[in-house]
Amino acid sequence: MARSTDRPPQRSARPPESPFLPPPPPGPQLPPAEPRLQQRGMAALALTVLSLLAILLGTQDQEAADRAAVVAAVALTVAVVGLVLAITAMSGAKRTRAGRPRGALGGVILGVIGLVLSGSALLYFIVFGPQLDQRDTCLNAANTVAEQQACQTQFNDSVNSRIRTLSGR
Repeated sequence: MARSTDRPPQRSARPPESPFLPPPPPGPQLPPAEPRLQQRGMAALALTVLSLLAILLGTQDQEAADRAAVVAAVALTVAVVGLVLAITAMSGAKRTRAGRPRGALGGVILGVIGLVLSGSALLYFIVFGPQLDQRDTCLNAANTVAEQQACQTQFNDSVNSRIRTLSGR
């Protein structure tokens, strides 16, 4: 028996969702972004993908450290340009109250990843460039496996020494 002080159960504004019922209709759709913003978003995506491909494929050859450093610098520049294009495309669409351009969000995400990877690779080649050159010279002169292992040991020792120097120990 209900008492006069009992309140009726409050119902939520949304009915409970059922897996058997169709979802509620979506809210109002934003108009698509202008074609120039769409093109800017796709260009950003393409540039950031190229940046990632350059850094992943162009820096694998450890024997050509100078070339790998140049590839890392170019990949860093391309990633920054792609990131700027993606951000300006998204902000332009927001300013005109339009939908986000295709590829812009992917351009931002891949641009940040490319920026981090190419920046860290470039820093690696700048900091450890002399050690890499010394190792390459040693390996080119090595004729036996024992000499190659000695070159690798010398490289490891010089890198560890450089790290201790940079950390102040």
